[in-house]
Amino acid sequence: MTDTLAAPATHLLEVKHSRFLAHAAPVDSASGAAAFLDEVSERDATHNCWAWRIGQDYRSSDDGEPAGTAGRPILAAIDGQGFDRVVVVVTRWYGGIKLGAGGLVRAYGGTAAECLRTAPRIALVETRELELQAGFDDLGAVHAALAAHDAERLDERFDADGVRIRLRVRADTVDALQVRLRDATRDRARWLAVAEAAS
Repeated sequence: MTDTLAAPATHLLEVKHSRFLAHAAPVDSASGAAAFLDEVSERDATHNCWAWRIGQDYRSSDDGEPAGTAGRPILAAIDGQGFDRVVVVVTRWYGGIKLGAGGLVRAYGGTAAECLRTAPRIALVETRELELQAGFDDLGAVHAALAAHDAERLDERFDADGVRIRLRVRADTVDALQVRLRDATRDRARWLAVAEAAS
């Protein structure tokens, strides 16, 4: 199981008078990562290097540092710490002493890794979105079953036949919820759609 950040985090490292400041945050999309980059990038800094991973999608940038010395080590830190849906921006203020390629890799990767290592994390839990239809007579049993399985009600609409409820539930509890609803409503509740997601 992979984790994401529970909250944004920062870490500061100084290497041979150069300052490296890492900012990390949870993100759900490439546009969210870009917005975070724009928010934390320091205009007076020498470089604002970054990387993000969202599932199978990932991007990184050396922002003017020698190729492969900043963005890839930051991404390696994200992957090495077992994170997903995370963006890390490492800002560098040059201190007058060149670090060399190996020094840059260690500084960028190390700052990102330490930022993530000390950050609060939460497990990414696979969820499913479901939609069900039930009659008015079964409404109490349906609500009780949803509460017992910690289902999040996303939408609830009433019509002449009863209620349609769109909900999100942990993937590992779907089968148990379906059995409980079948038994509680004498198989009158109907599942209309199933989709996979993660939260």
